[in-house]
Amino acid sequence: MIHTYNITGMTCDGCRTKVEKTLNAIDGVEAKVSLNPPIATISMEKHIPTTHFQDALTAAGKYTIEMTNVKMPQDLTTNEAAVKSCCSMHSHSDEKEIKIPVNANGKYYCPMHCEGEKVYDKAGDCPVCGMDLVIAPELAVSKTLYTCPMHPEVISETPGSCPICGMDLVPMEPSESEDQKTYKDLVKKMKIAVAFTVPIFAIAMIEMAHNNPLFRIMDASKWNWVQLILSLPVVFYACWIFFVRAWKSIITWNLNMFTLIGIGTGVAFLFSLVGMFFPDIFPSEFKTDHGTVLLYFEATTVILTLVLLGQLLEARAHSQTSGAIKELLKLAPTEATLVIDGSDKVISIHDIKKGDLLRVKPGDKIPVDGKITDGESSIDEAMITGEPIPVDKKKDDNVIAGTINGNKSFVMIAEKVGSETLLSQIVQMVNDASRSRAPIQKLADSIAKYFVPIVVIISVVTFFVWANFGPEPALVYGFINAIAVLIIACPCALGLATPMSVMVGVGKGAQSGVLIKNAEALENMNKVNVLITDKTGTITEGKPSVEKVYASINDQDNLLQNIASLNQYSEHPLAQAVVNYAKSKTVSLIEVKDFEAVAGKGVTGTVTNKKVALGNKKLMEQVKATVSDDLENKIIAEQKLGKTVSYIAVDGIAVGFVSITDAIKTSSKEAIKELMRQGVEVIMLTGDNVNTAKAVADELGLSSYKAGCLPEDKLNEIKRLQAEGKIVAMAGDGINDAPALAQADIGIAMGTGTDVAIESAKITLVKGDLQGIVKAKNLSHAVMRNIKQNLFFAFFYNVLGVPIAAGVLYPVFGILLSPMIAALAMSFSSVSVIVNALRLRSLKL
Repeated sequence: MIHTYNITGMTCDGCRTKVEKTLNAIDGVEAKVSLNPPIATISMEKHIPTTHFQDALTAAGKYTIEMTNVKMPQDLTTNEAAVKSCCSMHSHSDEKEIKIPVNANGKYYCPMHCEGEKVYDKAGDCPVCGMDLVIAPELAVSKTLYTCPMHPEVISETPGSCPICGMDLVPMEPSESEDQKTYKDLVKKMKIAVAFTVPIFAIAMIEMAHNNPLFRIMDASKWNWVQLILSLPVVFYACWIFFVRAWKSIITWNLNMFTLIGIGTGVAFLFSLVGMFFPDIFPSEFKTDHGTVLLYFEATTVILTLVLLGQLLEARAHSQTSGAIKELLKLAPTEATLVIDGSDKVISIHDIKKGDLLRVKPGDKIPVDGKITDGESSIDEAMITGEPIPVDKKKDDNVIAGTINGNKSFVMIAEKVGSETLLSQIVQMVNDASRSRAPIQKLADSIAKYFVPIVVIISVVTFFVWANFGPEPALVYGFINAIAVLIIACPCALGLATPMSVMVGVGKGAQSGVLIKNAEALENMNKVNVLITDKTGTITEGKPSVEKVYASINDQDNLLQNIASLNQYSEHPLAQAVVNYAKSKTVSLIEVKDFEAVAGKGVTGTVTNKKVALGNKKLMEQVKATVSDDLENKIIAEQKLGKTVSYIAVDGIAVGFVSITDAIKTSSKEAIKELMRQGVEVIMLTGDNVNTAKAVADELGLSSYKAGCLPEDKLNEIKRLQAEGKIVAMAGDGINDAPALAQADIGIAMGTGTDVAIESAKITLVKGDLQGIVKAKNLSHAVMRNIKQNLFFAFFYNVLGVPIAAGVLYPVFGILLSPMIAALAMSFSSVSVIVNALRLRSLKL
């Protein structure tokens, strides 16, 4: 069982870790704790009193724990609620996801997620790793404001005319995004840094020349003063933020990349200052032929400027990694045409209410989710489903916000607005998944924890080894190489390797109609070697139609009325098919009492004082209905044709059947063939009879299938496969699939299915087609390969760079690494990781 608890008393990530370790130390408990919101998600084999948890936390510190209030959603039926309860009992301990708070939109977070899901109100830097905080994208379409081109002080929420001059108001341009502000601020500082660093570097390089021409103007000591003055804007303005971050990291003991940069350049700058003002305290090996001390103003400013360049390039790249969310938001229009009292009125998309009638003109974007009430058209849904072919829509067909109308006009009724629309849910899911952590990241996190202290130790050892065993001037060599070691090390490349790839990969999936709930699902999809799939709505179209209703008695119309009335309360696609068939025959529906949906079997109820049951053979056995041999033979004949057949029983006697056909999706056979080529075993588990299941399996070339499966049978089959060490994915679309979706390593819901199935799944396919599973598998493979490339580069860079900076190549090859070259390498290491992740944007799924 899984429960969530509120935790109070946590103030930092260290507290969060301590609480998590304390809870996990309790027998039979697996806990995950987040800092913001301060919640513990605890999975336990049997119920453990909250007081037990409190005793453990009290012993660990001043922490308190209390269970959160969990309310049952009001819009779920009793049957759905029961299934959701079942899902929570069968789900893995890591199934519960802690969402970024809704109010996080527009706030700031660390791209390396050092503090979990903690967010900040203002821009700044992460107190753990020191990186610039990035802004969480707004997940809603910004409201269009209007202004007068001549009187900018006039601002209106609706179009109209200027009250001052009468001119038409025009839409205001959206304000500059925060990431653009950060980027422009860095560009400004970069220009200042370059302007002052280049002269310092030139002076230092020319000083090395024979018969230095600069000495004809001033002597060496005065040129040193020039370098000091020129370095002040670089150190104390353009790059001062690096020293602030370094100081924060030291006093909080969250050592990071900026700790190394701050120590390295700070020591070089302070050394230069002391060398200028107190040259006599230095030994001769630190002095030039002119008697002045060797100063490192040029090394300090060049290193800082190169690090600033790296930050500039990172800021540019970061804005592109969240490009998927920005592109999705662009799909939503800002205005809509409201039909009211027979006339059209342009309104803001934010003013649309459920039940409003909206006119969608040719070429317009559909403003909200709804249903066509008048007219028809072809809709381009490529931006949602990834499919380029427009879909024909007519009256009563559903339309999706953000999709583009073709060349006809129609009227629609708004059914889902604001955050309820599919587009808004996609944006939210992409945003949540982008910030989740993949299991593979734990390796990088473990190394990063010890990385900086080890580098500082290596730097100190480097200095002493060179000072004692190096060639003259040994102290100078030791000093320079120790700084190079500090500067070249880059823990950020390790930290960014996984989250950048996840962010870009999840966005790419969303643009292709594959919605991924979290990074763990993205990683595990690559390991899947068994796919369990349902039949109806997954392999087939999920749009069954009644071919015929057979009645062994003469009153066929009355029988049709009874079963249609019974099915009006069921959510199953087969039930809807019966209801639609009855309506086409102008059969009216009547009241039903004692309705019950029997999971995996069918439905029962009382109609006109008769006990009616409609379902499979297992339901007939349950209600003890008598089935004649003649009726059984007719049913078997239908089943062998691949039809789904439901028995009809009235007062304990089977009196007929309904024969239903459901076409196999054109993409199913091709998708299954491709999955099998990739080494995935595909197994069809269906509640249908063995004859129908065999007919479908034969058409698809499937050798593995099981018929007559109840929800618990699917659940047990997945558990059996998992016990054999298989990584199992389950694809389904109905409420009865929810427990199996939750139990599977990867639950895949068809976007055309029920909300409960989608909520239980880790991956949702918007188009609801098995070809989406192929896309998800290919995407997962590409993202994991990209992450491994990033991790390899980050490890390889640091393992190779630090020893070279320490001077291990000098005894054999005479090669030493200048701190300035080290700074250049360090700056581009993080950038290269981000650029490699951005390659996923061009991936073809």
